[in-house]
Amino acid sequence: MAERLATQYVKAKLQLSSEEMSQFVRFFEDQQIHYGVKVLENGSQEVVLEDLAGREEIRLVFERQHDNYVCELSCRLVHPGLTNAMRKAIAAFRGDAIVNRIYSNYTMIYHYDKGQVRRIVESNQNGTRVVFEHKDTLGQLERQFRSQLVEHEIKMVQGAINELLDIRNQTADPCQIREIDERLRQLTHQLFVLEA
Repeated sequence: MAERLATQYVKAKLQLSSEEMSQFVRFFEDQQIHYGVKVLENGSQEVVLEDLAGREEIRLVFERQHDNYVCELSCRLVHPGLTNAMRKAIAAFRGDAIVNRIYSNYTMIYHYDKGQVRRIVESNQNGTRVVFEHKDTLGQLERQFRSQLVEHEIKMVQGAINELLDIRNQTADPCQIREIDERLRQLTHQLFVLEA
């Protein structure tokens, strides 16, 4: 298996409530990462994370925005301790990110949305290919179900139109013909809306 050379957070964003901010800091204790928190004048916070060996550190500035703390970052990590801790933090705190995991001959590009990997793309000198893409199966089934309901309703309206046309062809009473024509006008409009 290829050895990862580096992990690059091209673009990452975390948005935490005050309670989540406290959990975020405690989270790194469990990951055996040294940390320091500095409160800035406007209520924002700077979190410094350092691996146990002291070989690597990153600074995360969480800007205070109303009742939340928002951190947008980009960084490059090499050592596994801090790299794994950040990966787990993005997942645990529902972050959005584009992360490049860099190997000697290729790069794996991970797209996170609310802490979940939605897409993985492999990029190398020959181009790119999608390795994984999240499919919204439940949403697709729901849309298909709704689509079938519309198709069923279209068939019912078409049946009603055919029935009225048959009655109209057999009716000589002008008053009844006007009523049928009005109903046909309503049904054709409904059919137009359903097919749109």
